[in-house]
Amino acid sequence: MSSIFSRLKHTVATLLVTVMFSIPAGAETARVDDLLSDLATSSAQEAAGIVREIRLEWSKSGSAAMDLLLKRGRDALAAGKVTLAIEHLTALTDHAPDFAEGWSNLALAYYQAELLGPSVYALERTLALNPRHFGAIKGLGAVFEQLDEPAKADAAYRKLLDIHPHDPEVLEAVERLEIQVTGQDI
Repeated sequence: MSSIFSRLKHTVATLLVTVMFSIPAGAETARVDDLLSDLATSSAQEAAGIVREIRLEWSKSGSAAMDLLLKRGRDALAAGKVTLAIEHLTALTDHAPDFAEGWSNLALAYYQAELLGPSVYALERTLALNPRHFGAIKGLGAVFEQLDEPAKADAAYRKLLDIHPHDPEVLEAVERLEIQVTGQDI
């Protein structure tokens, strides 16, 4: 009888841990969904604050150690230490392969190192995990521009505008690319 209760306790404890960790994730997802909806319908003035909140939510890995690796990678990028950033962010994606923000930042580090192939791979991983990651979509547009693929860059930027219609850099890029893609001004 004691063995049955022991197994039952273990099963209940496992279930509680699973529920405890899944509820906040669901709540965060709902919060990000709400913020993304707000972003799509916001004014240009409201957009910056909403973007900041979304990025803050996306930066939460659920692990203090992974959050520290993300911070170190970002700090290294900000300091112009791209190789160090790649090291931190590679460690992050190795240990947390389902953390889209880790991949997004790794893509940025690779892009800054002019390693476009690895950057595209990291962007693809980001978008596989988070298809509405406007930073990754913008990154793809930038890579396509650098590869002289204006139609692909334009398509990426226009997709981004469905999510984040007030990104000034993207609005400018769409205008700039319009002539190359269609041969006509907007």
